[in-house]
Parts: sequence; structure tokens; C-alpha cells
Amino acid sequence: MSRLFPFAAVTGQETLKLALLLCAVNPKIGGVLIRGEKGTAKSTLVRGLAEVLPEIEMFPGCPFHCAPNGSRTCPVCGTQHTQPPVRVRRRVVTLPLNATEDRLIGGVNFNRAVREGQTVLQPGILAAAHRGILYVDEVNLLDDHLVDSILGAASSGENRVEREGLSFSHPSRFLLAGTMNPEEGALRPQLLDRFGLCVDVTAEQDPTVRMELMVQRETFDQHPEAFRNTWKPQTRELARAIEKAVALLPRVTLPTTLRRKVAEQARNAGVAGHRADLVMERATRAHAALMGREIATDEDLQTVAPLALSHRAREMAPPPPEPSPSDKSQNTADNQGEENASQSEPTSSKGSQPSGDTSPKNTPPTPERVKEDDTVFKTGTPFRVRAIETGKDRKARKGSGRRSRTRVEGNQGRYIKSCMNRGGRDIALDATLRAAAPYQRIRTAPQGQRLCIRPEDIREKIREKKTGNVLVFLVDASGSMGARARMTAAKGAVLSLLLDAYQKRDKVAMISFRRSGAIVNLPPTSSVELAARLLDDLPVGGRTPLSAGLSEAAAMVASVTRRDPGARPVIIMITDGKSNVSIGDAKPVDEALTFATRLAQDTRVKTIVVDTEQAGRFRFGLAQTLANAAGAECYRIDDLKADALVGLVKKRHPAT
Repeated sequence: MSRLFPFAAVTGQETLKLALLLCAVNPKIGGVLIRGEKGTAKSTLVRGLAEVLPEIEMFPGCPFHCAPNGSRTCPVCGTQHTQPPVRVRRRVVTLPLNATEDRLIGGVNFNRAVREGQTVLQPGILAAAHRGILYVDEVNLLDDHLVDSILGAASSGENRVEREGLSFSHPSRFLLAGTMNPEEGALRPQLLDRFGLCVDVTAEQDPTVRMELMVQRETFDQHPEAFRNTWKPQTRELARAIEKAVALLPRVTLPTTLRRKVAEQARNAGVAGHRADLVMERATRAHAALMGREIATDEDLQTVAPLALSHRAREMAPPPPEPSPSDKSQNTADNQGEENASQSEPTSSKGSQPSGDTSPKNTPPTPERVKEDDTVFKTGTPFRVRAIETGKDRKARKGSGRRSRTRVEGNQGRYIKSCMNRGGRDIALDATLRAAAPYQRIRTAPQGQRLCIRPEDIREKIREKKTGNVLVFLVDASGSMGARARMTAAKGAVLSLLLDAYQKRDKVAMISFRRSGAIVNLPPTSSVELAARLLDDLPVGGRTPLSAGLSEAAAMVASVTRRDPGARPVIIMITDGKSNVSIGDAKPVDEALTFATRLAQDTRVKTIVVDTEQAGRFRFGLAQTLANAAGAECYRIDDLKADALVGLVKKRHPAT
């Protein structure tokens, strides 16, 4: 404790301090989510908060930190405590980023199960955090099922363990503090809403404050105990203020007019559900208690409302982009685009033929030069994409991400079932005991054990978690894509998927084909800035070298799967299926179908064709023919709309 920086001594971050104090006064608020840059005293304030909270009374060594009920018997597990209860400072329990579900909620004590022949709970982190502070650093990087368990316990005040033949529940009431860097991904809206308050922290900009911060830190590092003694009066004063507020809170009332304002603010913010109303009401009362008032005021509400609404407020969807002038002359752009190009382009492109071994990394990500007869369409308005998920298979992967569920190697992820012993250490106790149980009558257990378990009884856990994908967009950028601003929609879809992929730990790539060849506009990346710049500069015009695009896509997918054999790329081809430029001696259409057939041979790759051919009385249907050759699903141009295009990828892979 001597190395703990005092809560009261932290310079700046007054809003974060207030949010933590409000949750200390009324833990039912639901905890604090702290979003911001690294190095802004997030962890320092959370750890320092324990020093100003009132001490608790508990039995020494009690794993559940139960409050004594007048006897020396644990009210949770019935353990007889021989020592009298003691007063201790509340603990700050940190959840490791690589924690397993067993470590978090608890599981079966394997040693006692074998030694005593009984199913005994091994308490987890949620038990250790009871009546203390649970600190979750980088909460947005945790698997969703772990976040669900934490927020469920924080909401109900109880942790229920239902696993491996064990059914047990224990109190788990704690002050939840989670931190995250928004640049590294976002929480699902459902999980975000479960945090009571949210504070966005930034570094102090005032040079005077930054100088004071440096001086204080240097003083603390050189003489920590003397520094803490200097701040003891402020720490004790803050602790007394919290203790008085906790005692006053039950008597604090909210006038009817103020309660109406709470409801109106939640409605005006467009929040989903009613949790925001309840959080604002509880936080308003806590703020009034902290200020020593028995009647909450409008000032209390206006102080806490931004903390309760900032992460819940929903904005209206932006209007669709205005149609470009080319929409008025769509037939001219569609019919003349290729005619103009045919007068200046050769019928083949042997000089720019892409090699089958070409890796996307060999193509510099620079904007393509715009020629006189090219058109550069603006990028469509980005949108929030729907869930994109590929199907599960039986292959175990080491990758990480937040997109598609897959089996994993090691002890990370959710335990879904068991298998025979594979020489690992992730033992499935329930399955092992079931395998050994029928033979206990004919076996002799070793001395000191109740069970005899042999190697052939051992079962291991099969776990699953989420991993990332690579989405490869193959975009027709020939002259016909200028009709009806098709390229604007395509750019908007790619940018939106890239934004979502960055948060889901995916990678997105884009290849365009036009004139006499194909170009990798965007190698597999998660850089939003680079994507926006390259997409904005993508020109449209010229003929349609479809086979060159297919060849480049095959090369990129081959490179991805060589580096990561467990990768599951998804190719989304946006084209009408026409081809009038070949890279070899075969006819353009026949050559394109040959390349498409080769794509279908790799079962790890899923292909989707979005048909951009205009609806009308006469249709060539070349996109459907292309899809049949590639073993892909084919959709009309109408499916290129924002929601529909993203929904296409939700079609699951067949199990392999």
C-alpha cells in the first residue's frame, strides 16, 4: 500500500474522480467505463479509490469476503471460522486480459475432487472482488462471454456457477471499473449499455497543470511514504465525505419535477430501453448525498446526465448521399464508357499480366493515376454494419479477433465439450470423472485419494472463441460502374466494412480491375485513414479485364492462407460478369470462367458475387454464370445497398 499513489493527489481528471465517487456512494449505479488514451491516470485513480472507501468487516481467509452475520459460520459456504472478524481495506481485484471463464466465475477444485471424491467449488475472481473493486483493463479486448458474466454479476449482485455438475451461487457485489482505448475497438451496444456511467478522458492541455503533474510524480517516486503522509488529511477528509454520503443516501429524495426531467433527457437522447433513466436517477441522488443535500436539485441532474448518456445516446441515421449528376445520364455512361475505352485500349494486357505468385504486399498502396476519360466518384456515407460472421468448423486456430467463432488451441475461450486426451493440460474434470466412474468398484485408489483415475480416463476441453477474417473486395471499376453511381455505393460499403473490421480485429482488402489489368488498391489492412484516402481517389473508366481481377484476388488469397493456414478469407466480387480484356490467348469470357473455377477449388474461401447489371427486359446473366463457376452465391445489384451487402456475408460456410 505504501507504493499506492493517493487518490486525492491526482492532478486533473475531475470528471473521472466524480464518477468513481458516485459509484462508491451508490454501487447500484452500475460502475464506470473509462474511455481514453493511455497514460491519463485511469489505473491510478481506480487503484487509489480503495484507500478512501470505508473499511469492511470479514473473517480472515474467507474466499467469499462475506460480511459476518453474528456467528462464526460463513453464510455462503458454511465454513466454520475460528478467528474473530477483522476490519480490512477493500481490495482492488484486477482481471487479467487472458483470464479463462473458470478463473473468472469459478470452477471445480480438481485436487479436492480427486483426493476427497467430492465436487468442491474453486472460487474465482468474482468471489474475490465481492465488496471490493473489480478493475477490468482493456475491457473491449475481452471475449464477449467474459464481459457478459462480469456485467451480469454486477447487475444482479450474484455470481451463479453452473458447470461440470456443480450448481452454486454466492454474492458478488463490487464497484466495477473498466477501461478501454476506443481506437482499439468498441464494445457491443448491449454491453456498453450495462455500464452505468462513462467518462471520456484526455491528457491535460494546460502546461501549468502538466508541470504540476510532473513535479508530483517525481516527488512521489523519490519519497513515496513522505508524499502519502502529506496527503493523508485530504484522503481522510474524502473518506469521511463518502461515509457521510452513504449514510445520507437512503434519505435523499427526487422531486416529481426533477424525475420528469430525467425521463425527458433520456428520451431526447434517443436511448434504448430505460436503464439510462434509472442510472440518472441513482446518480443524481448519489451526487446530492455527496453534496450533503437530502433533496436532489436540477444542478445534481445536469452534473451527472452527461456521464449516464454519453455512451447511450443514439444519433439519427445520416441521409443517403445525393445522387451524382451522372445518374441523369446513366445510359450514356453505361453504353459509351466502354466504347470510348475500346478505341484507345488493346484487347489484351500481356504486359501487365499478374503472376500467380504475386503477393499483395508487392503492390504499393498508392492512388491510381486518373486519366482524362476517367471519373472519380465520391465515397458513400459510412454506416454501422450488421453482424458479419462465417460458419464454424472443427479446425483449431491460434488467431485472435472478435468476428467469427472458432475452436482454439490452449485454455482460452469458452468450454463447449470434451474430447479424448491429446497430451495437453486443459483437463475436462467433469468428463474425466464420468469416464472413470464406472470402474471405481474394480480399481484400488492410491493412498490419500478417493478416486482412481488412469490415463485412459483423461478428457480434455474443447474451447471456442472469436477470431478475425479477411474480407477481399474485388470491384469492377470499368466505365459501366459510373452508371447510377454504383461506385459511390461500393466505396461506402468497403469503407464501412473496414471501420467495422478494425473494431472486430479483421482485415479488409480491395482490388479493382479496369482498362487492361487489375490493381491492389488496398492490401489487407486495418488502417481507416489509408482506406479513406485510397477509396476517395479510386477512378472509374475503361474496359473490363475481369480475368485479371480474378487472378489478382486468387494471388492475394493464396498469400493470406500461406501466412495463416487457418485463415478464412471472404471474396466479394462486385461486377456484372462482363469481360472484354484477357490476360492470355483465350477469349475474355472463357478465361474469366476458368479463373473463377479455380477459386472454387479452395474450400477455405467463400465467394459472393454481387450482380451490377441493370434490371431490364433483356439481361445477359453473366454474373450468375460467373457465380456458378466460382461456387458462389449471386445477388442482384439491389443487394449492393448498405444493409443488404453486409448481410450477404452472414451466410455461413459449410462445415468442413
